[in-house]
Amino acid sequence: QVQLVESGGGLVQAGGSLRLSCAASGRTFSSVAMGWFRQAPGKERESVAGISWNGGNTWLADSVKGRFTISRDNAKNTLYLQMNSLKPEDTAVYYCAANLDLSTMRNVRSWGQGTQVTVSS
Repeated sequence: QVQLVESGGGLVQAGGSLRLSCAASGRTFSSVAMGWFRQAPGKERESVAGISWNGGNTWLADSVKGRFTISRDNAKNTLYLQMNSLKPEDTAVYYCAANLDLSTMRNVRSWGQGTQVTVSS
């Protein structure tokens, strides 16, 4: 099973940028689809972005298209989420997810512990 550790969260003003990283352990990282999810207070966890094992296919939620980019470096066992033009509604705990069904963004096998992103207006 893949172990995941997120980093890069923090407090940023609206319009600013952050880059989240997810360091993965285990030899299966480079062969599985990965994703980012988020959960705001009082709301259900929602999918944000997904990427295939080789980076050839990506998916972004409509709410973040044009602002967020998902990428991965299989040589470094690391997943990234570049977040630009951040809005207060992007405030949430962001979770890294491993070995999921990219077509549905479901059936996640491993979760990270989450990193807080707070966007002030």
